[in-house]
Amino acid sequence: MDRVSAFDEPLKKLLGGATAKVMAEHLDLHTVGDLLHHYPRRYEERGRLTALADLPLDEHVTVVAQVADARVLMFNNGRGKRLEVTLTDGHGRLQLVFFGHGVHKPHKELLPGRRAMFAGKVSVFNRKMQLAHPTYQLLDATDADEATEAVDAFAGRLLPIYPACKQLDSWRIAKAVDTVLPSAQEAVDPLPPALREGRGFAPLPEALLKVHRPQTKADIAEARDRLKWDEAFVLQVALARRRYADTQLPAVARRPTPGGLLDAFDARLPFTLTEGQQKVSREIFDDLATEHPMHRLLQGEVGSGKTMVALRAMLGVVDAGGQAAMLAPTEVLAQQHHRSITEMMGELAEGGMLGGSEQGTKVVLLTGSMGVAARRQALLDLVTGEAGIVIGTHALIEDKVQFHDLGLVVVDEQHRFGVEQRDALRSKGKQPPHLLVMTATPIPRTVAMTVFGDLETSVLDQLPAGRSPIASHVVPAKDKPHFLSRAWERVREEAENGHQAYVVCPRIGDDAEDEAAGKKTKKKAPEDDGDKRPPLAVLEIAEQLTKGPLAGLRIEVLHGRMNPDDKDDVMRRFAAGDVDVLVATTVIEVGVNVPNATAMVIMDADRFGVSQLHQLRGRVGRGSAPGLCLLVSEAHEASPARARLSAVAATLDGFELSRIDLEQRREGDVLGQAQSGVRSSLRMLTVIDDEEVIAAAREEAVAIVAADPELGQLPELRTALDALLDKEREQYLDKG
Repeated sequence: MDRVSAFDEPLKKLLGGATAKVMAEHLDLHTVGDLLHHYPRRYEERGRLTALADLPLDEHVTVVAQVADARVLMFNNGRGKRLEVTLTDGHGRLQLVFFGHGVHKPHKELLPGRRAMFAGKVSVFNRKMQLAHPTYQLLDATDADEATEAVDAFAGRLLPIYPACKQLDSWRIAKAVDTVLPSAQEAVDPLPPALREGRGFAPLPEALLKVHRPQTKADIAEARDRLKWDEAFVLQVALARRRYADTQLPAVARRPTPGGLLDAFDARLPFTLTEGQQKVSREIFDDLATEHPMHRLLQGEVGSGKTMVALRAMLGVVDAGGQAAMLAPTEVLAQQHHRSITEMMGELAEGGMLGGSEQGTKVVLLTGSMGVAARRQALLDLVTGEAGIVIGTHALIEDKVQFHDLGLVVVDEQHRFGVEQRDALRSKGKQPPHLLVMTATPIPRTVAMTVFGDLETSVLDQLPAGRSPIASHVVPAKDKPHFLSRAWERVREEAENGHQAYVVCPRIGDDAEDEAAGKKTKKKAPEDDGDKRPPLAVLEIAEQLTKGPLAGLRIEVLHGRMNPDDKDDVMRRFAAGDVDVLVATTVIEVGVNVPNATAMVIMDADRFGVSQLHQLRGRVGRGSAPGLCLLVSEAHEASPARARLSAVAATLDGFELSRIDLEQRREGDVLGQAQSGVRSSLRMLTVIDDEEVIAAAREEAVAIVAADPELGQLPELRTALDALLDKEREQYLDKG
């Protein structure tokens, strides 16, 4: 067997069909290599017990603990049987519960004093944490031969606890790892020998053996250090090669004409740009003046003025004879950008029209739902070059759309677009256009280096003058219903003071949705309704508010399924102050700017992610009056969901929240599903804690790629790179 094929061997051959099927479907493990890179999450020491008090709710856990007591209870007039077992770690307690026919075996085996590994999902019943019907493996050999075998199956004193699933316990994964572990000797080592020796790393086969079957804690540390480096280094080499390839591409340098459109626009501005906006603008204009494509990520806090910076870049490109396209993720946002940009530009946005400025250009909107005549005119304006700026949704990417000379692509809220979509737009230039990617989701430096490693980064962290603070509070609707009543009183007070409010719900609530939700929830017992009910819906909440606590106020709804003209009409009337309360889905999440809106109530706030809540909250406090954001939740006080909401309420610092977000979720998830490539390649590296490793790996990767861009001298690294960059991941990394 050659070195590569040992790792590519399907698990089915070695483990049998049933186990391999569960591993493939539930853990995404298909080959020997996948399983060898499925590392233990932690290790239990033989003589020690797990801290039961720290178990996370609603997660599948594996614990090692001791039975304190066990008792069988009868119910249903003696027809039903329930076994309750209490575990202890000397400090905390955890209850196990078994029902019906599942009582007999654990009743015989789980006697007071016995130790075992238990696996199951943590839930709360009668205010106590419990595992219902957990699987378990005995760890002491009092009277069971099986127990002796179980203990012997784990080498050394340290028991590896693997990321597991309901269908496959940690100890069964450990047995499977034992089967494939001999193949670790054939691992292809991606680190160049000089780098490995220089940094004193163990060879890869040794690191794999030590991570799965450590004899000592030092073995674990040594293996982890080595495996983290592999992940960081291979990923950084992929990104360094992408950056290198980009520097080889030609592009047209775009330098603004003195006294042209950009200068005319700056002269009309009623305010001065912040220092941050000026600095970032200089970085962008320096990039635009070079003859290879700009690849820059512009990240900034909600409301820091990114659109202004992007608009000035677009105007600079139009000045230089090119065209600029801005890609927005939703029609509401595309229309909002079009409206605010034409308002900011005034007569400069009416180039070629009666009353327009001589220096002006045409700014067109292009979305999928436009009328035929308007669409035809927009397409004509683009192909003739009459329109210098186009703002649109993915409709911009269609084959029919042709540009006269596309010089700059601005992508707003980048993580909502697939790579293919960005590339399709970039391919519309005669030469690759410059690219500016904007995000209002603050990204820690390590994530920027990992997820956006092929883009240069600019950060806007200064808010324009005149912005007001936003007070945020969690409203526990279930525990304290009067808090929710008070929330609606506050909304009414804001409206009576001449201000406006948003109410955000996770769902629209049309018939099709309700029917689907009804099918899912029909069989639920009434007492289950707490966490299991469908998310609150815009249409239902709007009706309740109109008839109830906000009766008499002007209430409108806004959601993604509305006709685009109706959406635009509602947004215009809200912006004009003709609507008091806008009940909406997250279509208002980014880019919506109504300075008179001062209050926001987010229903079922625990159903949104941290960065999404931060984005939504950024819609208020945009004028001179202070903002108020109320996070309404029925989540249990001790739940991770409530902890997340409290974190959002406690700080307005997006960078701090992005760290919290990252700590609570798997790394690659931080910007949504687009990161599938990186997520599935990071098993040991945690991008929030391993900043030094990532920075050092980036430095080494840049040096290696500069010396040998094709990696001709490093076939093992090339092999590891090919494994990382299968087709899907190659496209994912190909953002630039």
